[in-house]
Amino acid sequence: MTKSVPRSPEPCFARLRAGVGIAAPVLLGLTAMAPPPMKAAERDCKGTLLQIQVNERGTTRSDRFRFSLGLDAEEASKEVATRELNARLAQARQAIQPLAMGRLTIPAPRSSSVGGGTLGPRRERVSTTITGEVSRDQYDALMQAAARLPGVRLQGMTSLASIDGSASLVDQLLKQALETGQRRAQATARALGLRKVDLLLIDQRGSAFQPVRMAARMGPANFRPGEAPKPSQSLTLKLDYCLR
Repeated sequence: MTKSVPRSPEPCFARLRAGVGIAAPVLLGLTAMAPPPMKAAERDCKGTLLQIQVNERGTTRSDRFRFSLGLDAEEASKEVATRELNARLAQARQAIQPLAMGRLTIPAPRSSSVGGGTLGPRRERVSTTITGEVSRDQYDALMQAAARLPGVRLQGMTSLASIDGSASLVDQLLKQALETGQRRAQATARALGLRKVDLLLIDQRGSAFQPVRMAARMGPANFRPGEAPKPSQSLTLKLDYCLR
């Protein structure tokens, strides 16, 4: 609801709130910290203050994948299982590292007891994970190499955005959000019989990038990297306009 602006030396401010959004599924991802608001002009609004929130979302190209492989060994004692795990880990490093992008991440092994009682002889299991990134070109080769390794299983695969594509998408979403806000402000001004629309403040509340987890198998290619779902990015702006 909008109030008319009284003609007096000390004008009062009327506030309008409007929202523009695009519905999208909720995905797991990381959210960047919002930068401080950018002021388009250091001046007061001697008219009607309109506040709009704009949400934009788009997808970008994926050129790499983050993989997570589980590795374990199970023996009668923890010492023997640890030796077996170390041997398998050395073999896995030799096979996977040449195909991966950058360094592999391998946390300290964990141990647990399995079996016992009616489940058979008690045994000790020692396990760890191998995570890293692989390019589209090396995806199939890495999956087939991992499938041949003893004690290795695929825990997860995530489609990642290309660095250039992600930066370009943010610029595109910012431009779309500003254009959407301007259109909404102009439409509101026309509905109120006003003519001037001045942008006072841009507050980028945050942009979030969502990598996409996907199903995949090791061994003969059951998944084509070109068919991977595209990572998405979102951008939220709060815009203040002065309508006169």
